[in-house]
Amino acid sequence: MNGMISMPSSNRLGTVSRHKQMRRVIVESPYAGDVEQNTEYARKCMHDCLMRGEAPFASHLLYTQPHVLDDLIPEQRNLGIEAGLAWGVVAEASVVYIDRGITSGMQKGIERANACGRLIEYRRLYK
Repeated sequence: MNGMISMPSSNRLGTVSRHKQMRRVIVESPYAGDVEQNTEYARKCMHDCLMRGEAPFASHLLYTQPHVLDDLIPEQRNLGIEAGLAWGVVAEASVVYIDRGITSGMQKGIERANACGRLIEYRRLYK
């Protein structure tokens, strides 16, 4: 196998085909600010990725859970951002969801993707 995840795939209608390789993507979407709305938006972004046959990773949804890191403490916020960026070495692309703007954390992700030559795709959930 070439390092990609081999999983049954589904299209937007939910039908399953056999052994499509899922593309690993880093999800860039806002978190800081309106955390409740941004968390809901990030979950929709993850869903969008999964419906595209991708295996998304959204560090801001993982590391900000209770008892992991506190996004309101700058050192812990930076630690979470760096931990998320470290996953970039195994991702085929970074997908940047821009409906709610680009935050400083998202900009760091974009810069890191550019620096390592990772594909960057800009997406919207809403027209």
